[in-house]
Amino acid sequence: MTGCATTSNDPLESVNRGVYKFNDVTDRALIKPVATAYKTVTPSPVRKGFSNFFNNLGSITSVVNNILQLKFANAFTEAGRFVINSTFGIAGFIDVAGMDNVPVHNEDFGQTLGHWGVGNGPYLVLPFLGPSTLRDTTGLVVDRVTTDPITYTHNIGEIRLHNQLRAAQLIDKRAQLLDATDLLGTASLDPYAFTRDAYLQKRASDVQDGLVPIDLLDGSFEPADEDMETPVAEN
Repeated sequence: MTGCATTSNDPLESVNRGVYKFNDVTDRALIKPVATAYKTVTPSPVRKGFSNFFNNLGSITSVVNNILQLKFANAFTEAGRFVINSTFGIAGFIDVAGMDNVPVHNEDFGQTLGHWGVGNGPYLVLPFLGPSTLRDTTGLVVDRVTTDPITYTHNIGEIRLHNQLRAAQLIDKRAQLLDATDLLGTASLDPYAFTRDAYLQKRASDVQDGLVPIDLLDGSFEPADEDMETPVAEN
């Protein structure tokens, strides 16, 4: 598989590759083994419950950013999901709203900035957090400070609880990505470029509610040799 040609969005590539290498080494030595052990010893329903819990906390961010994008119906839906799952779903551990087919409308402040025309800025690889852009990093900081309930535990002095929740959130997210990262290592000759291009396309799609701008698709993949051959019809 060949990655997309988006190096124009990566003026800091040499620095980013260094951070990417640091993240990869740290992941292989510490985070991935812990996530693998967590996935191995923890029953699937329990893992699903923790994932639901953290997703439910994220609904607050989605509500605010849907409002900022004037998507009021989506904001109402996300608020409904949060109320239903926080009550009937036992603090969000059970996705009752999902069982009722209530749609998910995830939004963050990076998407909000993109919705109102703010460009990506340079591509960045953040220590421990991975791929981002200047716009998305700004959005992440704003979301963490303003609408993230886990940050609130830190603000009220519950430092230990805050750190435990952050660690659990990291391990939960890493456990969900175990299969994807294993595939990445075998599917791409350059995992860094593949990850960068996949991230930029996904974020462009997120901003446009599922649509990918045509300029990101043009020349994204080089056709295989067999695709270049035009079959000749036999008479």
